[in-house]
Amino acid sequence: MTASWVSGSTRARALVRRGLGLRRARRLAACGSAAEAVAMLARTSYGHDVRPDQSLPDAQRAVLATLAWHLRVLAGWLPREGGQMTRVLARWFEIANVDELMCRLTGRPAEPEFVLGSLGTAWPRLRRCGSLTDIRATLATSPWGDPGGSTRHEIQLGMRLAWAERLADVLPPATRGWVMGAAALLVARERHAERREPSAGARDRCRALLGPDAVAAMSITEMTGRLPSAARWALLDIEDPSRLWEAERRWWKRVEEDGRALLTGSGFSAGPVVGAVAVLAADARRARAALELAARGGAADVLI
Repeated sequence: MTASWVSGSTRARALVRRGLGLRRARRLAACGSAAEAVAMLARTSYGHDVRPDQSLPDAQRAVLATLAWHLRVLAGWLPREGGQMTRVLARWFEIANVDELMCRLTGRPAEPEFVLGSLGTAWPRLRRCGSLTDIRATLATSPWGDPGGSTRHEIQLGMRLAWAERLADVLPPATRGWVMGAAALLVARERHAERREPSAGARDRCRALLGPDAVAAMSITEMTGRLPSAARWALLDIEDPSRLWEAERRWWKRVEEDGRALLTGSGFSAGPVVGAVAVLAADARRARAALELAARGGAADVLI
């Protein structure tokens, strides 16, 4: 244990205590309009980026921008290895930035990029790319590796699989089920809901994560039976691709519960930090859902 781990673990717990939480999320969801809910959310810790006059989409993105800011703050309090782990956890934001960059390059509406600062992996190079081919080439020479194709979807899938592989390497063993479950959800959605076959490179990554038999399965039920135990829980009792949203909800519930369990430990190490990131991410997801419910007229009883 080092002083940096003590400081980082203490800071992680403090950030979680400042989160919205279920009770306040329900109050937010019960608001009668998006404007009322956004104004309320701006008075919480999400007020770092959420402003009272923002539209619903802008406020929902600002919630994620605040999460990114919290991760940047947290990384600064951790020892070198903890900062590296946090950067891997934060790679979702680089994926989101690349998604928006590809929208701009293909003439689609795009949202502003997330400010990554020290959390960036290859974003300073990626943001200068002028084509999807350039993006693939830049990824191939970065820690992300070759996504396996140059189309927008191939890049999106390849980056998400690469992120899962790296998370499996750096996260504590107790959280491996999160990564495996998420990978199972991703592959199930790709093959059985969207009816798309991954490129050769992406398929190799799927096999490395979940095993070749699970990836070759012809149905979700068959896939579930072939998954390693660390991944099977995410798809249990899901027989129809239209019910994958239930599996995703289950995934978030377990991640938040496990994250809180990691936070309750007395140690000052990677466990409480990873737990804090999980709980903060779940809190941000819930805040975004609460805003959506408020925009639809208000309903507090469907939040998890």
